[in-house]
Amino acid sequence: MLGRVRTAVLVSGGGTNLQALIGARDRGELPSCELALVLSDRPGAFALERAARAGIPSAVVDHENRRDFGRAVLDTLTRYGIEFVVCAGFLPILNGDFCAAYAGRCVNVHPSLLPDFGGKGMYGLHVHEAVLSSGRAVTGATVHYVSDIVDGGEIIRQKTVPVRPGDTPETLQRRVMEQAEWSILPMAAEDCCRGILQARAKHAGG
Repeated sequence: MLGRVRTAVLVSGGGTNLQALIGARDRGELPSCELALVLSDRPGAFALERAARAGIPSAVVDHENRRDFGRAVLDTLTRYGIEFVVCAGFLPILNGDFCAAYAGRCVNVHPSLLPDFGGKGMYGLHVHEAVLSSGRAVTGATVHYVSDIVDGGEIIRQKTVPVRPGDTPETLQRRVMEQAEWSILPMAAEDCCRGILQARAKHAGG
């Protein structure tokens, strides 16, 4: 196969899922994936510090101050030669132009078992509050392709996590991250990048 796939990780906050990807890279678990850029929509996101410590270039496209936010993100990814995108706690909803440009090459991690508890407004603690209110005994996380439908793209990987008596949204959030998100996101990224490399090799071979 040909090289590795230049990958951008899009973040908004602390970057715990980014750290899971960095850890997987450092353990040799992302042989098909090059973490080539961390892009944040918030200048002060701690994820940018994680990127610096890991030796990954970073960029900021400020969502609050850009009317052309989607175009600016696309231009930044193009400038860095990005072939594959991982949305890891990235809060802005990407527009149709972005989805078209990276169709089949952009994934998101969501803290529930989609299609349950997905869609607009379902992010962060809101998801876990909804799970607890529903009385479900099981929740989990999903990695899916990004599409024009919020949280509606094809599912790549899922992992279940138990809901325990006495859980709060905060304790459930932590369990879902530790037991599901941090394991399936690196695996899904490697799966997708390997697929891109295989398609590239097939094309190169005629």
